[in-house]
Amino acid sequence: MNRTIINPIIKDEVTFIQTSSETNGEFSELEVKLMPKGGTPMHYHRNFDEQFIVHQGELTLCLRNQKIKLKAGEQFVVKKGKVHRFINESDHPVHFTTIIKPGHEGFENALSILYGLASDGKTNQKGIPLSLVELAVVSKMSDMNQAGILSLLSPLMTLLNKAAQWKEIDQQLIEKYCIF
Repeated sequence: MNRTIINPIIKDEVTFIQTSSETNGEFSELEVKLMPKGGTPMHYHRNFDEQFIVHQGELTLCLRNQKIKLKAGEQFVVKKGKVHRFINESDHPVHFTTIIKPGHEGFENALSILYGLASDGKTNQKGIPLSLVELAVVSKMSDMNQAGILSLLSPLMTLLNKAAQWKEIDQQLIEKYCIF
């Protein structure tokens, strides 16, 4: 079974080392190859902590009032509820492990769906789904809650996600794109 997914647009790679189901929900472990200038918007997770362990390159973590640059051998844990983002500000790929505690199958599925949508040409150049319904589904599924100005979209995203569940769009996306 292929445990590596590649986003053909942004060129990032994620390898599932241990999934939530394999660890009885204790954790999810993923190795990430993040391309230069790649990263996430500011967000937070309600249900899990996120640990970053850098193996090669430099990963920048931005918290509300703090910027942390992690180099090879360094690590940092972002506790649930803490607003953060990660970014590769360098001109070279960064390789790191992220450990989600407790494990989160929805987070794993959302990554597979996002990369699958990118492969099917259903995302923009930043890898964001073109469909607001699909964006709502992966946001909810991954427990990735927008912070700042984007949080104003939260009620709309909740409504779209409920409609997607009613139409079983979430299950269709899982069946089509999830590898585990």
